[in-house]
Amino acid sequence: MITIKKSKKILFTVLLIAAGMLLMVFAVGLVSRMRTEKPEEILKAYFSAVEEKDYESMYQMVDPDTLINLDKEGFIQRNSRIYEGMEAHNIRIENIQEISSRGKTTVLSYEISMDTAAGTIDFSDEAGFVRAKNRYLLLWNDGMILPDLTPSDKVSVVMDKAKRGRILDRNGKTLAGPGLASSVGIVPGKLQNKEEAVNKLALFLDMKEKTIFQKLSASWVKEDSFVPLTTIPKVSDLELMSENPDQELLQEQQRQEQLLMIPGVMLTDQEIRTYPLGESASHLIGYVQSVTAEDLEEHEGEGYDAASVIGKSGAELLYEKELKGKNGCEIRIIDQAGNIRKVAASIPREDGQNIQLTIDSDLQQSLYEKFQEDPGCSVAVNPYTGEVLALVSTPSYDNNDFILGLSDTQWKDLNEDIKKPMYNRFRQIWCPGSVLKPVIAGIGMKTGSLDPEEDFGNEGLSWQKDSSWGDYHVTTLHEYEPVTLKNALIYSDNIYFAKAALRIGAETLADSLEQLGFGQKLPFEISMTESHYSNTDKIETEIQLADSGYGQGQILVNPLHLASIYTAFLNQGNMLRPYLRYRENPSAETWIPQAFSPEIVDKLMEGMTGVVNDPSGTGYGACRQDVLLAGKTGTAELKATQEDSTGTEIGWFAVFPVEKDASRPVLLISMVENVKELGGSGYVVQKDAEVLEEYFGG
Repeated sequence: MITIKKSKKILFTVLLIAAGMLLMVFAVGLVSRMRTEKPEEILKAYFSAVEEKDYESMYQMVDPDTLINLDKEGFIQRNSRIYEGMEAHNIRIENIQEISSRGKTTVLSYEISMDTAAGTIDFSDEAGFVRAKNRYLLLWNDGMILPDLTPSDKVSVVMDKAKRGRILDRNGKTLAGPGLASSVGIVPGKLQNKEEAVNKLALFLDMKEKTIFQKLSASWVKEDSFVPLTTIPKVSDLELMSENPDQELLQEQQRQEQLLMIPGVMLTDQEIRTYPLGESASHLIGYVQSVTAEDLEEHEGEGYDAASVIGKSGAELLYEKELKGKNGCEIRIIDQAGNIRKVAASIPREDGQNIQLTIDSDLQQSLYEKFQEDPGCSVAVNPYTGEVLALVSTPSYDNNDFILGLSDTQWKDLNEDIKKPMYNRFRQIWCPGSVLKPVIAGIGMKTGSLDPEEDFGNEGLSWQKDSSWGDYHVTTLHEYEPVTLKNALIYSDNIYFAKAALRIGAETLADSLEQLGFGQKLPFEISMTESHYSNTDKIETEIQLADSGYGQGQILVNPLHLASIYTAFLNQGNMLRPYLRYRENPSAETWIPQAFSPEIVDKLMEGMTGVVNDPSGTGYGACRQDVLLAGKTGTAELKATQEDSTGTEIGWFAVFPVEKDASRPVLLISMVENVKELGGSGYVVQKDAEVLEEYFGG
């Protein structure tokens, strides 16, 4: 045992000696290097150390006798504060020339350029060097940082924060813009019974007591400091004086009154980003949040700082570059009296651009209010220009909550809600059901597979091609005669369109759907999931083909893509490209020319007009006396087998005015995920009818 301990001690001693020898070798090498370096090399090494924020090395290169009232710590502090405060980087030294060399002193001239928060600073300067003990030391002065800077001066970096641009609707109404909130905070010196006060605050603000205590114990906090805890909605006197103030508003007023009863608690106004439409447009407009460390790293050099906000979703993210603007900045040299002695550099503030969208706020809000409890989505476009008038996903969340800061309870509720309010449904793809039938009919006529006047014969309510289908049958809800295209659309006959699909053929149908944009990226500012007709690269079976004819099988469609296809019915067969950015003089842009011929469109319009205006039509609930409407309903069944009675039903309705001179042109498509217990697609028809009643002015 004694031998082992001794061996360990010897080994440790050897290692210590070895380490010491290595340090000595390094030190000798460093001294040797410094002895051989020329003034020019020292100068380059000094500013290279500035770039690397290696203030220790900078100090080692300087003659300490030239530092006026600065020790090592003071030197490091002054240089670090100024260079880092200016955000100095990309430092370049050029045109180094020897001016004089007398005895132990050498003077060099040089040109320096560096990028800062206030733009590029460049100037010419001179640097002296003295040879002492076989090495050169820099004769440092404050003017090496900035020209004309004296030891008694300070450097101030003043930011002029850019205003973020507004997001506006087509009529100039604000969808996102500046607003006011109330910042809740504590003045520690006025706080009484700290434990009890913090307990009440945690309860009222849905915060953890630990979090509040941490904020109060921050190093910068003094007795008279205002320590912000969180941001809450501002309660306006004007809102309270309204005839019927909102119940939530009254509850918020009561909460704020209770907060102010706690000694030491204050409420101050705070400018924030606000979203007037709230839940109605959250999935479309999105929200901003304070930048994270990851954001700063990802967007380095783009003008963001720790106090910046950045678009996180929706239009806020889509148009971030235009909205954010550029902060102004001034780098000032301040004398002892606090006066500005010189402005070393400056860049003007550039406020962010306002972004105007094609959205109609009233229509957006109306659609949301009618469907807010139903998992689904709605899209509305001007069918003659491609302007998107509304993009709604329901249920939704309030993007204002993300600005104020979500409590743990709010975040948990949002994520655990079975209706998925955070899920953006208008960007997804869905089984279209019968709302796709006009498209299938158009393909049938275009390929010569379908004669719209042919009577397919009354098959009853159940049909199969032959015994090869086994137990599988296509079913429909109504019997009628004659079984022509027009009537098949009015009665939404699944059997008719299954037969039509079989006549078209799997390969032809797949090719035709691809020509209509299936499997393609929708040319729209917001990325949408691509529509597809099969889970593979083809329609695999005859039954799948038949089901595809009435919008079932494996067909999944994005609602905005479907709306684009429907624009062909109002534009002589040309499919329009939808767009979101407002234009003063809107004009249609064709995405897919001659998707259908004008003659085909005329035949389809006969049937779709009957869907809404014929008392037997599935969309008759939307019929109006003042505006002639056309459209198509759809009910898509989602079930494991044909016999499954537990599946869900997706309800659709596409509707639009027939006449081009309608005072307010609109193509509206709405989808609700589960209408099985609500009356099928008729539920969607009724809701859209209410929306159109408001849209057309009653």
